[in-house]
Amino acid sequence: MNRHHWWRDAVIYQVYIRSFLDSTGDGIGDLAGVRAGLPYLKKLGVDGIWLSPFYPSPQHDHGYDVADYTGVDPVFGDLAEFDLLVDATRRLGIKVLLDIVPNHCSSEHPWFRAALAAGPGSPERARFHFADGRGPDGAEPPNNWHAMFGGPAWTRVTEPDGRPGQWYLHMFTPEQPDWNWREPEVAAEFDRILRFWLDRGVDGFRIDVAAGLFKHPELPDSPDPEADARTRDSVNPLAWNQPEVHDVWRHWRAVCEEYTARDGRERLLVGEVSVPTAREHARYVRPDELHQAFFFDLLGAPWDADAFRKVISEAMQDIVGTGSTVTWVLNNHDQVRTVTRYGEPTPDGSGLGPARARAAALLMLALPGAAYVYQGEELGLPEVVDLPDDVLTDPIFRRTGSRARIRDGCRVPLPWSGQASPFGFTSGAEGVRPWLPQPEWFAEHATDRALADTRSFWHLYRDGLQLRASLTQLGEGTLRWLDTQPGVLAFARDDLVCAVNFGTAPVPAPVAGTPLLASGPCPPGTLPGSTAAWWIDCP
Repeated sequence: MNRHHWWRDAVIYQVYIRSFLDSTGDGIGDLAGVRAGLPYLKKLGVDGIWLSPFYPSPQHDHGYDVADYTGVDPVFGDLAEFDLLVDATRRLGIKVLLDIVPNHCSSEHPWFRAALAAGPGSPERARFHFADGRGPDGAEPPNNWHAMFGGPAWTRVTEPDGRPGQWYLHMFTPEQPDWNWREPEVAAEFDRILRFWLDRGVDGFRIDVAAGLFKHPELPDSPDPEADARTRDSVNPLAWNQPEVHDVWRHWRAVCEEYTARDGRERLLVGEVSVPTAREHARYVRPDELHQAFFFDLLGAPWDADAFRKVISEAMQDIVGTGSTVTWVLNNHDQVRTVTRYGEPTPDGSGLGPARARAAALLMLALPGAAYVYQGEELGLPEVVDLPDDVLTDPIFRRTGSRARIRDGCRVPLPWSGQASPFGFTSGAEGVRPWLPQPEWFAEHATDRALADTRSFWHLYRDGLQLRASLTQLGEGTLRWLDTQPGVLAFARDDLVCAVNFGTAPVPAPVAGTPLLASGPCPPGTLPGSTAAWWIDCP
């Protein structure tokens, strides 16, 4: 692996802080808990961690509504604790990425409160998207856009004199007003924020809604106003993926290069980029823009060999052609976990979902480029699909009343040890429970049990990461597709073959109890002439 450009083939572990480990006994994970869990992550073998937002926030969207971009919410700790965490990661050789949210802030942010107080036409309102309403007395929203989390994308304010007034834009919830990046003051403020955290030693940033920031300057009606809400994706071409956004990433890249030039330590920008095609995705990772952007097409692909080959081929053609590497991901804090997405697991934890999730993980680790692992993925955690309505916190549920595509189920606090909740997640006094309830069956996935069982998901991930680090054919590079039987996906990385049986190829399965990860001959007839393979068999 090329260690100078560490990010090109790094494996980064996403830490959803409030659900990782609670050190204070209040039922919510915190920065000190992350620090306590670092030896576990070092043993797993990841190269870095990405921390979910921990900034001061009213938590309407669990920290993605930021009230202060250069502070720490007391529920998670303070800046001194953050500095201790950075120091600890440095000693262990683990990189640290922060989640930064430049598309929108909290309605409690001082600048937004100032905008409400200042009134129409003020410089304070120019930092956001305020506009007069349509219709009699301005009682209708300025355009027909809908928010991604349901409902209209506009909320009307009461002016300082008490009268109904202008409307402001929020592409997610009313508590998350969108910044107006056409206002230079906004860009200057985020420049200050980047430097604040870079000066504290972080290794880079995961950028939330990286295709956002700019809206069409005239804010016209959309021909499909409910597209964002219907797909829960950034597909409104008037609100997302505007050409001006690339200038922001060029500037941010220059800031990172400035810090790298000082000490030789590369800083990383990885974007949450949701655009329709791999070709458009590639525009964000040109040499002077973002280093990487999550490639979500693999996450969204159905369990099918041809579908996987198609999305991998498109990524390798369009993204690698820019000089970047593909950033693969199968799980994150917004998506149904693979164990459930690929097929409901049976009560004993077996079934199609777990087997397919194991196979997909090894496939991802064999692909050229970087990979991101979401906490609990290495434990084989299924989605918690039966949380009671009264404990749900996802604003999508609050805005729509529907449980469809809500995200609480993948955010339930991790099980660390024991046979009953809180499974070592919190050491709080009796009656203090995790912020989301853990089901009884979490005991089967607890970390202590996973570490003791060499057949567990944890050992599969750890062994896969060790192989990835030790085999020079893996990591950064290219792949060559191989002809196979139908239902088998196979490619070569130099002299190493990765082959996945998607469950339809008539080939012998491994002997019961044999790890899914193996180096040796493929089943006869699967890959004619192949003598060595990373062979993954799956129902």
